[in-house]
Amino acid sequence: MYKNDDFIRIIKNRLSEKRFEHSLNVAESAKELAKKFGADEEKAYTAGILHDIMKEESIDIQLEYIAKNGENTEKLKFANTQIYHQMSGTAYCRVELGVDDEDILSAIRYHTTGRRNMTLLEKVVYTADFISADRCYPDVDVMRKKASESLDEAMLYSLRYTITDLAKKAKPIHTDTVECYNDILENFKEKDLEL
Repeated sequence: MYKNDDFIRIIKNRLSEKRFEHSLNVAESAKELAKKFGADEEKAYTAGILHDIMKEESIDIQLEYIAKNGENTEKLKFANTQIYHQMSGTAYCRVELGVDDEDILSAIRYHTTGRRNMTLLEKVVYTADFISADRCYPDVDVMRKKASESLDEAMLYSLRYTITDLAKKAKPIHTDTVECYNDILENFKEKDLEL
């Protein structure tokens, strides 16, 4: 079985320098968030390292791996191709790297779209991807502050942005993203929290 040092060497050979650094930063952010919120730090770090392993691969190869993982590629016809890497990355990690930890695989699988009923580890990796040290979008400090207080608040903030941005660009919004947003929103209302 590979260890994190091996995974780091593997992604270094597969990714651009910028994407490689991003992956290391996400791994560090994921480990910190895991420690803060009580998730498995080692799994968070591993998922962070591997989350973008297929990000720079061609669409055709990504679709091949998605099919190898038993997912229906026909359903992806109208999907935003930017989400393919979370599915192909999961498949690559399972098929080529022998990763069999379902917690790690699902954290990779949903790090872009989210989903309804996300696990703590999935939320950690999803959020870490938004707040890693290399991120410099206009609201990154707001997002980092929210992440330091509540994963759900941070996710709700990022999901609002993502959904609005995709809608403005007339791009498809994955149903997992919509369900994730609705699920977190419902949890806020159930807890009677301020949005």
